[in-house]
Amino acid sequence: CALLEHLFSFLSHNNTAKMVMPLNKQKVLKKRTKRFNRMHHDRYKCVDPSWRHPHGIDGRFRRRFRGLQKHPKIGYRNNKKTRFMMPDGFRKFLVHNVEELDVLLVHNRVYAAEIASNVSLKSRRAILERAKALDVKVTNKNGRISKKESE
Repeated sequence: CALLEHLFSFLSHNNTAKMVMPLNKQKVLKKRTKRFNRMHHDRYKCVDPSWRHPHGIDGRFRRRFRGLQKHPKIGYRNNKKTRFMMPDGFRKFLVHNVEELDVLLVHNRVYAAEIASNVSLKSRRAILERAKALDVKVTNKNGRISKKESE
């Protein structure tokens, strides 16, 4: 019992850094997660599965006969409030430099910064430092930095 109390007090004292929480976290409900595949992608190896609209004059698939694959329609679109939202409740905002990060000063509970892949290590460290000051969540804060430090 004393060990548990010591453990809880240790965890509460060491956990001083607060995490940024989203303004209103809603459960993201996707109407459809499966991709819409191209007609005959399973029949021929040369036909890529990425969606193309069918054009045949007599095609059953184009005429949407029963028992065939579904076509993409506007009805499959997700809820406007949760569209482009990550599971943690934030939306992504791509950042290339510190000046772009300053845009998130008032929106730090709605958007999370994502550092672009072509940003250098020096700039990445500056962005992370500024993000910590502005209390902005960074989705890929360990990218590239942990790789360089281990070498």
